[in-house]
Amino acid sequence: MITGIDHVQVAAPPGCEPAARSFYGGLLELAEADKPPALAARGGCWFAVGGQQLHVGVAQPFTPSAKAHPALGVSNSAALETLAARLQASGYTVQWDDVIAGTARFYVHDPFGNRLEIVAPGVSSAARWSPIQVTSKGVQT
Repeated sequence: MITGIDHVQVAAPPGCEPAARSFYGGLLELAEADKPPALAARGGCWFAVGGQQLHVGVAQPFTPSAKAHPALGVSNSAALETLAARLQASGYTVQWDDVIAGTARFYVHDPFGNRLEIVAPGVSSAARWSPIQVTSKGVQT
């Protein structure tokens, strides 16, 4: 059975590593994780996000993900506002979103054009959505 998410991956063009390290490691303050030697030659880099990882993988041809995105959590609303200000000061556009009541979040695009959601704790996950159960008879909500 699936127990969680191990990692998510965003794509980037060849030669992306310096910009990825500057954005994900520098601005977002994620610690870089070692790639296994068998994968290091493929390019890209990995970052720790709590107990999971975010992988920046090289894709050729490369197309940024404008809609699909990982959502990265911060500790609180103050941290969210601090990060938004740091990103804006570095030239990134921050798009605040208040569609989900009680949830503070914004969207930003990484240097490669991939959409990211940054979210602070708020309304519990259970209050934001209802799980979908799949049975042998089909989908039930």
